[in-house]
Amino acid sequence: MVEFAAVNGARIAYTLDGPAAAPVLTMSHSLSADHSMWDPQMPALTDAYRVLRFDTRGHGASDAPAGEYTLDQLAADVIGLWEHLGIASTHFCGLSMGGMIGQTLALKAPKFLRTLVLCDTASSYPPAAQAMWAERIVAAKANGLEAGIDGTIDRWFSPGFVARAPEVIAGVKRMIAATPVDGYCGCGAAISRLALTDRLGEIQVPTLVICGEDDPGTPLAMSEVIRDGIAGAELVVLPEARHLSNMEAVEGFNTALRGFLDKH
Repeated sequence: MVEFAAVNGARIAYTLDGPAAAPVLTMSHSLSADHSMWDPQMPALTDAYRVLRFDTRGHGASDAPAGEYTLDQLAADVIGLWEHLGIASTHFCGLSMGGMIGQTLALKAPKFLRTLVLCDTASSYPPAAQAMWAERIVAAKANGLEAGIDGTIDRWFSPGFVARAPEVIAGVKRMIAATPVDGYCGCGAAISRLALTDRLGEIQVPTLVICGEDDPGTPLAMSEVIRDGIAGAELVVLPEARHLSNMEAVEGFNTALRGFLDKH
């Protein structure tokens, strides 16, 4: 059941599943998604973990104020949610934008984190990518998100998965289309200023990096930079999968995630 918390000047939607006394796992979704993106992981987690999923500011049922957001602001939303719920210690798993929020949390508030799982994400962007984000924001404001859905699906999933999982793809298209334009643009502005590579060495939380082998949005090289930058970090590469590897390579993703969590 979706519940709401007023934190950091916004109403944030969240769900809690799994045993009340179990260790907490917080899960943070990608841009243009919502907490339901993690549905394929729930059967593999909720026997042993209290799973907190939330809709990032600007997404799903959470508030979507106009204007540019920052990664510090999105991280502060998560900290506020933890404080609202009385959570003092949690594992954290974030994909794409969620992984950027996770890195920010590991630098801002490491006391909360038991482990960090960073999936199909980046620690910084080259100047050309920053210009690309500006173009995407302009296009979203002019045409809405539906105009870019086909391109998003192509980045997120391999052609083979698109062909064999039409119901999954239809649901993802609905999720993208439901994202508020103000939320997409606000979060896009935050992502465009991502610049954490030089600080990765400060992260001391046990870290697992997961990446789809054929991810065009945050290519494997970006995950390798994160693995190499965080002392002791592990990297799992999921064959053939693209950007939303948690949905395309469910079994491999769940095995890697659950194994890492159980180890810690």
